[in-house]
Amino acid sequence: MPLPPPPIRRQSKANNELLFKGLLCALIGLAVLISPYFITSPGMQGIVAGASLVGWFALVLGIAFIGVYARRRLSGKN
Repeated sequence: MPLPPPPIRRQSKANNELLFKGLLCALIGLAVLISPYFITSPGMQGIVAGASLVGWFALVLGIAFIGVYARRRLSGKN
């Protein structure tokens, strides 16, 4: 009687979702931090520049998600 295969797909899917969330958060953070330099309207530029704390938070959160993904991947827990 053979044993059932280990549930690798579920963990792999969770890891891929973690990587996707990390990349998305990092991109959003970078967009919020960089966009005031490309906006021509002074009013809108000030509004977006005021949200720089949110941009830094999203960037750090995205990097943390990517770090967790890398640690899981390197430890061999697919």
